[in-house]
Amino acid sequence: MLKGRKLFSLSLIVVAMSGCAVNSQPFSKAEGEQRIQQDKIAMFSKQEPVTAPITLYDAMARALKYNLEARLKVMEQALSQQQLELARYDMLPQIAMSAGYVGRSNISASSSRSIETGRQSLEPSTSLDQNRDVADLTMVWNVLDFGVSYVSAKQRADQRWIADERKRKVVHTIIQDVRSAYWRAVAAERLLGRIDSLIDRVNQAREASEHMSAQQVGDPVEVLSYRRTLIDAVRQLEEQRRALSLAKTELATLMNLPLDTAYTLSLPEKDDMSVPQLNVDFATLEQTALLSRPELREQDYQVRIHTAETRKTLLRMLPGLEVSAGGHYDSNSFMVNQSWADVGVKVTWNLFNLLSGPAAYKTAKANESVSEVQRQAMSLAIMAQLYVARANFNEAQRQYKTSEELSDLDGQIAGQLRNRYKANSIGELQLIQGELNALNANLRQDLAYAELRNTYGQILSTVGLDLLPKTLPSDRLTDISNALRQSESNWQQGKISAMQSF
Repeated sequence: MLKGRKLFSLSLIVVAMSGCAVNSQPFSKAEGEQRIQQDKIAMFSKQEPVTAPITLYDAMARALKYNLEARLKVMEQALSQQQLELARYDMLPQIAMSAGYVGRSNISASSSRSIETGRQSLEPSTSLDQNRDVADLTMVWNVLDFGVSYVSAKQRADQRWIADERKRKVVHTIIQDVRSAYWRAVAAERLLGRIDSLIDRVNQAREASEHMSAQQVGDPVEVLSYRRTLIDAVRQLEEQRRALSLAKTELATLMNLPLDTAYTLSLPEKDDMSVPQLNVDFATLEQTALLSRPELREQDYQVRIHTAETRKTLLRMLPGLEVSAGGHYDSNSFMVNQSWADVGVKVTWNLFNLLSGPAAYKTAKANESVSEVQRQAMSLAIMAQLYVARANFNEAQRQYKTSEELSDLDGQIAGQLRNRYKANSIGELQLIQGELNALNANLRQDLAYAELRNTYGQILSTVGLDLLPKTLPSDRLTDISNALRQSESNWQQGKISAMQSF
């Protein structure tokens, strides 16, 4: 009989455990398609449509407003602010309130027995109702916990500023990426049509050459060499086309446009592609970089956070003073006072904190020292970056001037070859080769100008100045674009004080 009961109990346990088992089903295809549709709506909805050719500052404005990485940093910044608000509540006293009903199946009764004789000295009796209502409201405030929470709240405040600096860094990176992609996309939009037109001409010449070869007209070696030269020209053109064709896709990705969106760029005239000049002395740039770079300012906050952590280790070694007060209610009819209040003061001291405190203090001080050395190493790296950025800019200026001269010469040569071709004094191959050289020279000039603009913007990014002001008239793309244009104008005029974030 006993064995049967044990078997029955074991069976019940097994059934109960199997009922509590949790199974997870894989995502279905319909759920995946629904997720794709929701993500597409979230990624591309609520965007101002593209209604005009996009300027550089329009592209920057779209990237800053709609780029998903920028959105993420804004959300992280908001999260840091909420965490700071939450940390402030940790400094408040702990208040606990409870109310409820207490009942039992029988009366709570007890008797007494003499410890000397072992006989019962009191008949069973009770002083507690079988059913009763109870309520408590208790406040406990630990002064030591308040001090630690206050320092933690200060650390949370510094974490919020760190989130701001990381957002600034993302803004700088996005602006620089857009600047680089935009000028390469300008080169693509200006030259892709010419490349396609020249490819068509070369292919026509190839067809004519193949026809001549089939008809066995002329020297076979010369005909084959001619065809080889044309094929090599097509290969060069296709390589150039492939390098340029992805520039607009990259720019659309940065602006968070759907990749099938057709858009055009506001192409500057050749005469408008002026060579930018650096109108700020290098000592001022260096000082501004050490003051404004987001990474250095973030490191300043990290040092302050580690300093606060050192104070927390000292606080934890102190005794804690705990003050409590509360109000209570019990409906027990046997009680003389069914409601009452109480207060208390208690000193607590975790002696293990005294033992571990010196080691924790040394660790915290070491963290402070490491943070300071990291900041110094970062300062040196930033100064080196600024020197490299200036050297790259100077080199890009020289390369652009050289490519501009070559482009002008190849253009003149192509013009002369066209005149000779019209006069039937040269063959089509020479003209195609001359036009291919001119096209390559134009491409190198446009890419050199894109690199020049990129290195110019790299100096601005390395210095840590903000093209995007802290306050804007609105979040409309036109207002953001105009603000960016004005900030860059200030930079070009050397007015860097108007662009500093503090």
